[in-house]
Amino acid sequence: MSYVTETLSNLIHQTAFFNLTWGNYLMILVACVFLYLAIAKGFEPLLLVPIAFGMLLVNIYPDIMAAPEEMSNGVGGLLHYFYILDEWSILPSLIFMGVGAMTDFGPLISNPKSFLMGAAAQLGIYVAYFLAIFLGFNGKAAAAISIIGGADGPTSIFLAGKLGQTSLMGPIAVAAYSYMSLVPIIQPPIMKAFTTEKERKIKMEQLRPVSKLEKILFPIVITIVVCMILPTTAPLVGMLMLGNLFRESGVVKQLTETASNALMYIVVILLGTSVGASTSAEAFLNVATLKIVVLGLVAFAFGTFGGVMLGKLMCKLSGGKINPLIGSAGVSAVPMAARVSQKVGAEADPTNFLLMHAMGPNVAGVIGTAVAAGTFMAIYGI
Repeated sequence: MSYVTETLSNLIHQTAFFNLTWGNYLMILVACVFLYLAIAKGFEPLLLVPIAFGMLLVNIYPDIMAAPEEMSNGVGGLLHYFYILDEWSILPSLIFMGVGAMTDFGPLISNPKSFLMGAAAQLGIYVAYFLAIFLGFNGKAAAAISIIGGADGPTSIFLAGKLGQTSLMGPIAVAAYSYMSLVPIIQPPIMKAFTTEKERKIKMEQLRPVSKLEKILFPIVITIVVCMILPTTAPLVGMLMLGNLFRESGVVKQLTETASNALMYIVVILLGTSVGASTSAEAFLNVATLKIVVLGLVAFAFGTFGGVMLGKLMCKLSGGKINPLIGSAGVSAVPMAARVSQKVGAEADPTNFLLMHAMGPNVAGVIGTAVAAGTFMAIYGI
């Protein structure tokens, strides 16, 4: 009888209930909220479902992220090896290849002025950078945190890894992906606050057709120009443009389909679960994380504001031909930000169609965020 009692006692004490802290339970609750937002509300489920599940796993079974030296058998946890691919900047670069293979740069080529709005929407990055330094973060940490303002999760992870800020990678990535998912909630109030109803009703002329030659030359020219000026952007910009060249060349259909489907979704699973698994209670529940979350929101808000305000300026300079709402799409959350521009414009006038016009600043924002990351890497000699 004592043997049975002892065995049952050992089994009971091996359950997670006896090993979790209040912080673990809080993070499990947060993971469940994220799952609810992803599944019930449809907020970027491709991102939030794996992130939330990784968060759930690591707070129930911390060893799933353990390094080999922490384990008696010398073998690390499953998600530790996924996370190494984040630290080495492999997964973010592959994500960019997939994004390039899925993205039509035609609206940007057709309206090169979109580059200006994509650049203006990077305002949030630089505002957050100086605020982070003011709040006590060192330069590299501030740079890694500020990229959240571009609403670009892969770039945030990439820069955090390159600048050696792996201890902050989890909070930075979760904040970036969370704000990407919450674009439809965060952006509209800012867009409406700084535009008039008359401006929101502006209908833009149809974009000119873009030739196949232009679409083929664009990724090649952008790669040469940007990477010559900022060679450190090559992993991101290079992969983005390589994926787009697959798409536009028309001669590598199999590579296009692989990069935009199978490879893309495999990488999303690996990146999402490993990012979520970096949010153990011990690593996530601290003052620094709270600062990062707040700074991320400030950066994202200023990015939206910057794009809209330049859109207003361009509206006046063009004699009312440009709807300033499309400037908000410059924060780079493709294609969610462009859809939000369309939605807010349609609320003012149901016959207004801004989606394709907003895609110009949207894809320009992707390039702009990568350039901002490359600039920080150049500043800190990486």
